Amino acid sequence: MVNLPRPHRDDVFIAAAGLAGGLLLWSLGLHTNDGLRPFAVPEAALAPLVVVSGTELLRRSAPRAALMVGTLAVLVDLMTPGNIVTLLMFTDIVYASVVYGTPASARRIHYWSTLVTVAATIGFLAWLRKPEALQIGLLVGLVTFAPAITGVLVRDHRQAADTARLRAEQTALLAEMDRAQAVVAERARMARELHDMVANHLSAIAIHSTAALSLDDDVTTRKALTVIRENSVAGLAEMRRLIGLLRDSSGDAAPAAAPTLDGLGALVAQARTNGEASGLRFTLDDALDRQHPIPAPVALAAYRIVQESLTNTLKHAAAGDVAVHLSGAAGDAMTVTVTSSYGGERGPRAPGSGTGLVGMRERVALLGGVFEAGPETGSGPDHGGRGEIWRVRAVLPMVDDKEPSA
Repeated sequence: MVNLPRPHRDDVFIAAAGLAGGLLLWSLGLHTNDGLRPFAVPEAALAPLVVVSGTELLRRSAPRAALMVGTLAVLVDLMTPGNIVTLLMFTDIVYASVVYGTPASARRIHYWSTLVTVAATIGFLAWLRKPEALQIGLLVGLVTFAPAITGVLVRDHRQAADTARLRAEQTALLAEMDRAQAVVAERARMARELHDMVANHLSAIAIHSTAALSLDDDVTTRKALTVIRENSVAGLAEMRRLIGLLRDSSGDAAPAAAPTLDGLGALVAQARTNGEASGLRFTLDDALDRQHPIPAPVALAAYRIVQESLTNTLKHAAAGDVAVHLSGAAGDAMTVTVTSSYGGERGPRAPGSGTGLVGMRERVALLGGVFEAGPETGSGPDHGGRGEIWRVRAVLPMVDDKEPSA
């Protein structure tokens, strides 16, 4: 048993309207064919009318079957007095078979409708040898070719609309993905900026407050409180600068410019003051070739790497030397190296979270560089005659086509 698909609601309306119109014309005695026919009785025209109206129920759900049955019904209609509504509903079946059928079926119907129209025109001209044969060919074209070509145009338009809609949805999806990635990247940038600007000051405050609480000495306590105050004020200023950057319009003065390599001296001097209580001694060896300008993203990344490395030495390094070394030339790569004593006796310390190394690694990755951090053992010149050290090394390509890694 074959389960026919349920007809569409509009198809039911079309079939009912077509059948009612055909019955009305039949009752009025209006027919399309004159002369002798194999089935000349008027009632014979009702059978093709009913069959074609029935195929309208399948025009959307089973267009191929509807076209095959409808074609046979129209051929029978030509042998009866005929009904114009039967032909009109058949043209709709041809149209629907192209619009709702498979792409291969639509191409075949278009091809065969063209071939039938041309063959009918030529055949009737050869048979009748009268100009009236062109009218027959035109009628065949109106019944077969015209609905087929209309269906092709409608189908192409719908496919173009579907393609445009799909492209718009893909564009919207890509835009949403880009927006989400931009939000994530901006949040990561803000996290690195906040950490690098504030962690140094808070670490110094934690270290010196620990020293002030653990040592019962007025001079030491006063020095510690002085350093705490200086770092508190500096940290507050940095926080205000970051808030100014995050606001669309704060009404305040423009935020301070991003730090540059020229500020490394002051940065090391501040670290020297903050690390005095822990027995840390800081030195800066700037061997950069400054004949050509250093790209701003590279300079900012190098500054932040040195800043975070110095913060980490205040938190974790043993008493001893902390050396900052910069080398390289424009057009090549800048190498930033920070070494400090590792292991041994440690003074007052601040807790660490490990996010500093992650931030430094991200900054270097954004510029396409190389980042290394970890303990080393040796006594050569690179280690300053020391035993075990902790070394941070970043190689930053000095190119000007990268986005800032603030």
